[in-house]
Amino acid sequence: MENSEKKPSAENPYQLLNLKLSTVAQSAAGMHAVMAAMGNLVEEKTFFRGNLALLSMNQFKGFDCPSCAWPDPDDERSPVGEYCENGAKALAEEATTKRVTADFFKQHSVYELAKLDDYQIGKFGRLTEPMYMPKGGTHYEPISWDHAFNKIAEHLNALQSPHQAAFYTSGRTSNEASFVYQLFAKEFGTNNMPDCSNMCHETSGSALRPTIGIGKGTVTLEDFYETDLIIEIGHNPGTNAPRMMSALAKAKKNGAKIIAINPLPEAGLMGFEDPQSIKGMIGGGVKLADLYLPVKINGDMALLKALEILLMEFEKQHPGKVFDQAFIKDKTTGYEAFLEQFKQEDYNLDHLAHLSGVSTEDLHKAAEMIAFKNRIIFCWGMGLTQQPNGVAMIREIVNILLLKGSIGKPGAGVCPVRGHSNVQGNRTMLIDEKPTDEQLDRLEDLYGFKMPRAHGYDVVGTIKAMQEGKVKFLFCMGGNFLSATPDTTYTANAVRKLDLLVCVSTKLNRSHLIHGNEALILPTYGRSDKDIVNDEVQMISTENSMGVVQASKGMLDAVSKNLINETQIVCKMAMATLGEKSVVNWPLYHDSYDAVRDAIAQCIPGFENYNIKVRQKGGFYLPNAAREGKFITKKFGDRAPFTLTEIPTNRLEEDEYMMATTRTHDQFNTTIYGLDDRYRGIKNERRVIFMNQKDIEKLGLKAGDKVDLFNYDDGITRIAPLFVIVAYEIPEKNTVTYFPETNVLVSVNNVVAESNMPASKYVKIKIKKHEPTIYDQVKKAEEDYRLMQ
Repeated sequence: MENSEKKPSAENPYQLLNLKLSTVAQSAAGMHAVMAAMGNLVEEKTFFRGNLALLSMNQFKGFDCPSCAWPDPDDERSPVGEYCENGAKALAEEATTKRVTADFFKQHSVYELAKLDDYQIGKFGRLTEPMYMPKGGTHYEPISWDHAFNKIAEHLNALQSPHQAAFYTSGRTSNEASFVYQLFAKEFGTNNMPDCSNMCHETSGSALRPTIGIGKGTVTLEDFYETDLIIEIGHNPGTNAPRMMSALAKAKKNGAKIIAINPLPEAGLMGFEDPQSIKGMIGGGVKLADLYLPVKINGDMALLKALEILLMEFEKQHPGKVFDQAFIKDKTTGYEAFLEQFKQEDYNLDHLAHLSGVSTEDLHKAAEMIAFKNRIIFCWGMGLTQQPNGVAMIREIVNILLLKGSIGKPGAGVCPVRGHSNVQGNRTMLIDEKPTDEQLDRLEDLYGFKMPRAHGYDVVGTIKAMQEGKVKFLFCMGGNFLSATPDTTYTANAVRKLDLLVCVSTKLNRSHLIHGNEALILPTYGRSDKDIVNDEVQMISTENSMGVVQASKGMLDAVSKNLINETQIVCKMAMATLGEKSVVNWPLYHDSYDAVRDAIAQCIPGFENYNIKVRQKGGFYLPNAAREGKFITKKFGDRAPFTLTEIPTNRLEEDEYMMATTRTHDQFNTTIYGLDDRYRGIKNERRVIFMNQKDIEKLGLKAGDKVDLFNYDDGITRIAPLFVIVAYEIPEKNTVTYFPETNVLVSVNNVVAESNMPASKYVKIKIKKHEPTIYDQVKKAEEDYRLMQ
């Protein structure tokens, strides 16, 4: 039995590798991207198999990339490479010929595996059969599918209330699996459906629904080719959505300008070397950003307010030429109150420039670029959504677009750049801890059972509920719950209190090693695998960032004959748990994706004739009233409201610094492909902290020194030991580190107002020179933390 001294670690090992620095890149993609993608195929021992699959990825009759949610072109697609470097790496991880079998688990205890870092854990290969961790066990053991589902049913039916169960969803899950998953949770009796939106773009939906009537973006890919100005704020396309750079380059070719707003001058914001053209790779590429604004962490609101002041001045000088007064009159409300706020003392340009960290000169340049254009697209990522006032900042972006009349016309609108490939589709399929009465009424009309109406737990709420013993069963449909969530020690302690943890996965990850009294790993197909039901390769569907629903059909032979698809996993769980009590025809859904799509068509608007439309070339667009200039909001009818927001007060003590977490170019979410961050000049290391040179000197340190990082939110000491300082072009008092290594510093109570997302881009830390005794302090802090719970 694992005693307290052999409890699996929730953290990556506290060890440094051999950091090497190279030149910081000034552009992204190019030949280096091609070579890196091919290198991963070789590493995964799948060069020929993987390259064959790449020819089908993102093609009309192929499968959807398992990486980001950037849309595919509606018309022509590259027959050779309609994917990016990170998409190729994601495919390599799926197409790998390496296997994790029952013999592997027999040879390696959970404690032994937990001593490895996330990169090493993820490189063992694909899971091949269901595995079970018995109570008090040290090793996972093989289990039959039937026994696994009986085990799940036994635990679920033993709960005192259905609300003691929670059902988590990753963005990789298909529309079909998502629909039956939420349906099972509701028939079981709960809306406890935390999902990865709760950690990435819940903020976007919370901001947009009350203002423009829809919680999604309003633009299409074609809008990027017709726009005059693109404003990228809090987003790094080179790493987070590399195929977006092709759209940005095409926009530039068509005459658009680009403003980049970010604390770091990311390569993907500055330039693009198109790997699909000889000129792109050897000709120096395309310059992207016409203006770069180095905003402080959480200085974005001050920056947006400063731009509005300058735009108001332009409007006074050129009445009716800067603000779209007809649009404001016909389609908005609250304009006068919006203007009135700028009479407050805080609203002066010098003060706002100081708060933002951007010079008044550069703010003037940005305002000039915006003033006489109305085909404007605002794009953002987690650099905004994971700020404590992220909802307010996105509403301020909407304010600017309403002033300009820049929503609901070609080349204009909002573009929250979503992360995982079907995270938007999950929410459309009703994966939502706060379903609306309208959604529940439609489900009730179709299925005839009473839907649970109480709102359920989101991710942060689920973590706290596990810690408090209110949730005893957690089912994870994909993802790496532990490594993705904040406050790692707190979350790990909470997970260990579960009666049963179930993870549906394709590969091993740290969430399998930090488990409840019992645990199950259920292996499933990857996006590129042939999903065979009744001797026929099946088609699933997904929704991309711009509301296109399209078909996806895998073409690789599965890694094992002992896998079943996610939809079947849910249906078998439902049949085992609910039995004859169920009114849903689970056997029908188990055998037929078409039957699932027919059900979706009957209860989710926009999916009428789903089975016909999804088989059309390129799929179909979902309705988007705001895209057509119609703002249907609960509170304001057919008008979009201007929102009054506050300027945050960001106070730091003399020895405090603001930290934002980010990912390297060699990872996607919590999946670590390699140990380099090529664009930022980092090789063979992840435990680094990017700092301004002046801050380094003030601390009496130098680049290359080893330091320990501390957070003291909620009166709790959180420690991330042993990081290497890297001097970087970043605003003073601001720092950046990689996740999940510093998730331990993000308090579970440090959340975004309204959306309740972890505010991982706003963490106050103290930096101290590394001391060997820090590890004793870490153990004490973890023990103190555990006792406090």
